[in-house]
Amino acid sequence: MELTARELAALVDGQVEGDADVKLHGFAKIEEAGPGEITFIANPKYGHYIETTQAAVVLVNEDFPNTREGVTLIRVKDPYSTLAHLLKLAESSKPQPKGIEQPCHIGEGTEPPSNCYIGAFAYIGKGVSLGEGVKIYPHSYIGDGTIIGRNTVIRSGVQIYEGCRIGNDCIIHSGAVIGADGFGFAPAGSGYDKIPQTGIVEIADNVEIGANTCVDRATFGRTYIGEGTKLDNLIQVAHNVSIGKANVFASQTGIAGSTKIGDMNMVGGQVGFAGHITVGDRNAIGAQSGIPNNVGDDKRLLGYPAVDARQFARTQVYLKKLNELFNRK
Repeated sequence: MELTARELAALVDGQVEGDADVKLHGFAKIEEAGPGEITFIANPKYGHYIETTQAAVVLVNEDFPNTREGVTLIRVKDPYSTLAHLLKLAESSKPQPKGIEQPCHIGEGTEPPSNCYIGAFAYIGKGVSLGEGVKIYPHSYIGDGTIIGRNTVIRSGVQIYEGCRIGNDCIIHSGAVIGADGFGFAPAGSGYDKIPQTGIVEIADNVEIGANTCVDRATFGRTYIGEGTKLDNLIQVAHNVSIGKANVFASQTGIAGSTKIGDMNMVGGQVGFAGHITVGDRNAIGAQSGIPNNVGDDKRLLGYPAVDARQFARTQVYLKKLNELFNRK
């Protein structure tokens, strides 16, 4: 994609300040950008880079205080979301894989749409339903009776066990396992007997699941991930968990069985959720927090066990002063 700053500003409803005819051909971080590249400043702490960047164009807020002459700015309402929009446009302009590569296996009763892509060495089981525009990259496994909605992308090496349901416009990254058995065992004498896991995983529309993340099938019923939720890499979602809409979970989060999580929660890395609890809506949970009990709505939590984030910060101050307190005479 090559265009001028003027053309770019028209695409994003922005205002050019500087050379409107400068030519653009790519994107880069502000500290590394060079001629012909587009970058952005969304966080004020990076504002000082405006003095040194070699980028051709910088996307900035409408009220950004420019202190440097000779740099071309495009002023927009939200530089970060504008950049995301531009990156999507650039990505969509790339050539897309098409057709069915060989060798691959397509089971009886599975009829891929004419506009789908199935990569070499993929295994598609019996009676699988594939939506229009689905892309299944090489070395993926799709078990019998699975349903995959339109325009969903299954990256290489994904394993989707039998009977699972994947919505429209989803992305599942390499190494993810959807529908493996939940961790269910009953004490029996000196050992444990396996409890058959007879349910499924159901994933709603517009969900993204990161590399090497595991979503276990339900003991019975379903493990569910709601519309628009995003899971980072290396996350564990246990059997019969239910996650609502528009949540974001950072890497290495673990959610124990039968926990229910509402909508629009933001969860940091390495957070642990106990099983059989309920978490409400719009909570922000800091990295490495432990959630042992039910959580309501609109909380800001941090620590193990997690408490109000301000309380946690005060406690850390007190802990640093413990040595001083003990040494008082």
